[in-house]
Amino acid sequence: MRVAVISDVHANRVALDAVLDDVPDVDATVCAGDVVGYNPWPAECVAALRDRDVPTVMGNHDRAVASDSTFRFNSMAAAGVEYARAELDDDALSWLSALPDERTELDGRVRLVHDHPWIQDKYTYPEEFHADFLDDEDVLVLGHTHVQDHRVFDEGIVMNPGSVGQPRDGDHRAAYAILDLDDLSVEERRVDYDIEAVVEAVEEAGLPERIGTRLYDGR
Repeated sequence: MRVAVISDVHANRVALDAVLDDVPDVDATVCAGDVVGYNPWPAECVAALRDRDVPTVMGNHDRAVASDSTFRFNSMAAAGVEYARAELDDDALSWLSALPDERTELDGRVRLVHDHPWIQDKYTYPEEFHADFLDDEDVLVLGHTHVQDHRVFDEGIVMNPGSVGQPRDGDHRAAYAILDLDDLSVEERRVDYDIEAVVEAVEEAGLPERIGTRLYDGR
């Protein structure tokens, strides 16, 4: 069984479309959260995952939009939350509000969280991945850091597919991964997309300019 694993879309429809177009033939797709925030297409990105019935967990930006709170967010993040609140209809907000903090999919073999298996909102970088993170599942999927990587242990795999909409690992291309549950392997993939189109849309939406321009550097 092959699974497309995505995370941290952050309302970047251009990047999401590029990733979905690039995904090879798979049996399922899962998402580790932060569908919204920062970029100017929250409604379109929510609709894309809802229409495909993609199992998704709640990211911190999703939670902020659903609860109408920007506590501890910087100015760029807060602007993205406020923009999303204005753009999403009641159905989309209800979908975000109903997302769980974690979920187990694919016959219990894959567990999804956004940040850390035990500590909400903790940034968990690849050097911190540990076999103890795994419980009964074969694969634990994390997001939140926007850094693509994975570690293979005797007990299973801990992985972060990277960020679709706002990579922060120095590579500007949209990130995702293909997980093969038959041989327990991970293929990390990157996809070019039209960053200039995002920069222009950010400006047109009246969002902070840096939301768009930092995409050029993958930071």
